[in-house]
Amino acid sequence: MFTGIIESLGLIEDIASHGSNKTFWISSPISSSFKIDQSVSHNGVCLTVEEISGDRHRVTAIDETLSVTDLANWETGSLINLEQCLRFNGRIDGHIVQGHVDATGTCFSKTAKDGSWEITINYPEHFAPLIIEKGSICLNGISLTIFNITKSSFTVAIIPYTMEHTNMGRLDAGQTVNLEFDVVGKYIQRRADLGIL
Repeated sequence: MFTGIIESLGLIEDIASHGSNKTFWISSPISSSFKIDQSVSHNGVCLTVEEISGDRHRVTAIDETLSVTDLANWETGSLINLEQCLRFNGRIDGHIVQGHVDATGTCFSKTAKDGSWEITINYPEHFAPLIIEKGSICLNGISLTIFNITKSSFTVAIIPYTMEHTNMGRLDAGQTVNLEFDVVGKYIQRRADLGIL
């Protein structure tokens, strides 16, 4: 469980394929504090730490994860957002995030707004019932607020701190992002689909 508040950027240093899986070695300022078998959000994807070596850690993504996230597009030199799992002994600054990516979206535009930025994301239309105006979305692991919703797009605003301390500064039109929709909305939608609301 996560909050969508990014702790650090990680640098992809090495990628290896093992059958249908991919293994990633990632360096970051917080890798040395991880523990083996710990869950860590990597660009919004919950992955298990398998090995730690100095300021680097290793994780593996299986075929299912690669098929529904942007991990298959990662390259050596890519920067990703990292967040350790939530401790239930403090404030939740973002929103409840599971690290279970629902879909990928595409950056349609990124517009400077004299001190902030607006990023418009295209997403698969069948997820539209899970998006509400001023609701929460997890985008590449970042908890953000949605506005300007259409049946296939939404916009988020990025403040300078987030732009500087996450990989949003490197996001360009046409690039893929990981999306996790609000878990509360997913349960409500499921109950509606079953006709038990």
